[in-house]
Amino acid sequence: MKKRKLAALLTAVAMMTGILSGCGSKGAESAPAKDAPVADGAFAEQESAAGDAQLITIWYYWENEGHQATLDQLIQEYNGSQDQYAVTAKYVPFADFKKQLSIGASADELPDIAILDSPDHASYVDMGIFEDLTGKFNVDNYYEGTVNSCTVDGKLYGVPFGANCLALYYNEDMLTARGVNVPTTWAELKETAKALTTDSVSGLAFCSVQNEEGTFNFAPWLWSTGATSYDIDNENGVRALAFVQELINEGVMSKECINWTQGDVMNQFIAGNVAMMVNGPWQIPTMQSEAPGLNWKVTLIPKDTQYASVLGGENYAVVNGGNVDGALDFLTFATSEEKVKFMMNQFGYISADKTIAESQFAEDSPYYPFVEELNYAMPRGPLAEWPSVSDAISLAFNQVITGTATPEEAAAQAQATIDGIVN
Repeated sequence: MKKRKLAALLTAVAMMTGILSGCGSKGAESAPAKDAPVADGAFAEQESAAGDAQLITIWYYWENEGHQATLDQLIQEYNGSQDQYAVTAKYVPFADFKKQLSIGASADELPDIAILDSPDHASYVDMGIFEDLTGKFNVDNYYEGTVNSCTVDGKLYGVPFGANCLALYYNEDMLTARGVNVPTTWAELKETAKALTTDSVSGLAFCSVQNEEGTFNFAPWLWSTGATSYDIDNENGVRALAFVQELINEGVMSKECINWTQGDVMNQFIAGNVAMMVNGPWQIPTMQSEAPGLNWKVTLIPKDTQYASVLGGENYAVVNGGNVDGALDFLTFATSEEKVKFMMNQFGYISADKTIAESQFAEDSPYYPFVEELNYAMPRGPLAEWPSVSDAISLAFNQVITGTATPEEAAAQAQATIDGIVN
């Protein structure tokens, strides 16, 4: 217990060092300073401040200084609201997060709460380190997709932190100038994109890089046909791949999308080089700041047979063997409507609690369409081997974009790989 307490005190000092060190420019991301030398007196001061309170530790991976400061404020408010528990938090780089949890499990030095990327939740559950929260936390009002992201074999192993998804942004002035309507179906989308495409403007763009970011952006097209992430080699999966290939071959989407991250796509949209884009709500603050004169709006991603989007965001998880009661007490505080709205507004996220999300934004807010889109958003997985499935999917749509495989060939190859993973 002493070893855990000392580690928690180190964590508290490390986090404060990271948050208070330096002021970057807007949007700058810098990792907080860790392992900084600390005078012996600091430990005494921290221990004295905690008193007899039970220490609760949180691990998170956010590099953004604003996110760190927001979490720190939530923690300070919680610590000031009661004296039974004292919460501290530690930054762990995203690339090292799973390794550190694995090492911590072996050394019995785990946090009490982990805040993690939702598609990775199942792989952590597979490690056997998360507490089964079934019946211990009420998620009845949460979006189904967010709950599914932390549910494995019918058991709840986490609490959704916040959610985001993808939707369609469009340049309203361009649509008005061309006399076209906002598309709602794939057929309308293709026709609208054709009408908006010029020598200098692509009608549509979405990130198509060959990695998880690309899979994140392709998933809505795949799922809109009725296909699943695990059953692609069929009429529906082939149709999704063929649609993307048609957008490229007909010149309404640039092949450069295979090199564009979501941020790159946003920059092309801001510059007026793209008329419509698929992207997430996290881009809104940058767009409002950097392009205040741009006239744009957001709508649902056009559908094939059904509306679809992909779920992003993080989940809380409680580590078994830790202070489960204290962790749940903090989560009860952190998921109250007042605290959720504060956190989500600072993060540019949407509440995973549907009742809170529906009152989070005014109807004329650009975030509002994302609230509706969340009704159709599904998680990636949940599956411990999701990264390997994602690789197969991203390879398939890159093959059809570059013309190295037909949709039928790409679907068959992806299916063979996926079957080897999940069967």
